[in-house]
Amino acid sequence: MATLAKSSPNPRPIRILIADDHTLFRDGLRKLLESEEDFEVAGEAADGEMLLAMARKTTADIILLDLAMPRQDGMEVLRELAKAQIPARTLLLTVSIEKAQVVQALKLGAYGVVLKESTTQRLIESIRCVMAGQYWVGRESVSDLVKALRSVSPAEAKPRNREFGLTPRELEIVTLVVAGYSNPEIAQHCAISEQTVKHHISNIFDKFGVSNRLELALFAVNHRLTESNS
Repeated sequence: MATLAKSSPNPRPIRILIADDHTLFRDGLRKLLESEEDFEVAGEAADGEMLLAMARKTTADIILLDLAMPRQDGMEVLRELAKAQIPARTLLLTVSIEKAQVVQALKLGAYGVVLKESTTQRLIESIRCVMAGQYWVGRESVSDLVKALRSVSPAEAKPRNREFGLTPRELEIVTLVVAGYSNPEIAQHCAISEQTVKHHISNIFDKFGVSNRLELALFAVNHRLTESNS
């Protein structure tokens, strides 16, 4: 079986840009990443401006971006990456971060946050998770991030003026997802089966154009879909 697996054609490696101002950290990270057969380090940058220039020239899948960068910090770099429509997905690397900063980073286009104290396996898992189109937010729950989002930008929210074709039941389920309910809890609350809950959530994903519960929750809060009509 092992021989057959080895003879299969390898998929294209995941190309990664490393942005951190500490040379020793970059060197160690490069060695760590290149020990994975399907990872390839496409380049390294020591500051924000260098990273932006490299991202525009280099085809990368993932950017590992230090939050505390000289010559444009991580948040500024995220804004510039979004403006330039760089398709690479960004993971912030940081020693520590406030919940409000996590939400700000997600709103600016980051796909997640990895603490520098994380294990090697957690970093590798986060890269694979983001590469698959998911968000990596560590121990934070959807409901915690939604609360932080509301506290960060209540004045930015636009008046609720449309519900994106949601049925009353789907709107109810959106509210429960934002509140942090699991599928079994939603099923119990609504007196429906878990399979029906999954079907509703799949329909909601399609209507919002999202692919996971975090995206759903952030979208719903940004459009004030969970607020009362009263």
